Amino acid sequence: MVLSFISVCNAAPEKPKKKRTKNVVILVIDGPRYTETWGDPSLQYIPNMAKTLRPQGTFFSHFYNDGYTYTTSGHTAITTGVRQPIDNDGLELPLNPSIFQAWLKKSGKAATKAWIIASKDKLSVLANTTNPEWKDTYQPESNCGTDGVGNGYRADSTTIRVAKQILTKHKPNLVLINLLQPDGAGHAANWEAYLRGISTSDHYAKLLWDFIQINKNYKDKTALLITNDHGRHLDGILDGYVSHGDDCEGCRHISLLALGPDFQKGLIIETTYNLTDIATTVAQLLKFRIPTSQGKIIRELL
Repeated sequence: MVLSFISVCNAAPEKPKKKRTKNVVILVIDGPRYTETWGDPSLQYIPNMAKTLRPQGTFFSHFYNDGYTYTTSGHTAITTGVRQPIDNDGLELPLNPSIFQAWLKKSGKAATKAWIIASKDKLSVLANTTNPEWKDTYQPESNCGTDGVGNGYRADSTTIRVAKQILTKHKPNLVLINLLQPDGAGHAANWEAYLRGISTSDHYAKLLWDFIQINKNYKDKTALLITNDHGRHLDGILDGYVSHGDDCEGCRHISLLALGPDFQKGLIIETTYNLTDIATTVAQLLKFRIPTSQGKIIRELL
């Protein structure tokens, strides 16, 4: 008994498992309601994410935009970790530096190693900030809409094609991709197109993960975080699915599906997290600091 006790006491402590994540890709599917995605018991509009991708990753069912439920504000929360009521037309820069700027400064890498790729032109504002210590410095590359702010939106099919080209050519380590179709169809009050947009985005999510798995630069060392910037009004609130922007459950309740070499598989987490937590968690994954973030670390991923 004594020998056994001594053996246990002298045993070397188990070393923490070395993290394999070297790259992070954030896919933002713009504006679907939870009731048509993960909240639908049939999961009929997201078969790829629900049946193929979720078993390979960790799913957060209580994930929220608990700030301002508009596109630019939602994306700003993701990239800066701060809830900001920002102009939704792409005419105002975020007040705080982004994960892209903080990572580029820490890593010393070229701007081509961090990208914002979006169907919506206005999201090019995410590349900069009004913070005087960071403004016009360490900016990532961006490819948004037809040709940046004021030049119009583009099809999600184009955005996915461009994203694959950029990933292949520049091999960036940190990327955000925005898909607009559910939001655009919702605002057009086209229910069938809205549902089709959710299904198409689901298809693109799997397409992107499959691309990551066959690319030698990304396979087994890339985290893919699939989330939303906001939801939509619940039925009976204002014009229902057509719009968004308040604090109703429909606008706030979104989701997060995290896939990557360091994440557990098949896990469903009911702990409540929000969009600002993405920035802080990405910083931990890629080993840099973003002290202005209001978010907390998503412990289940680390």
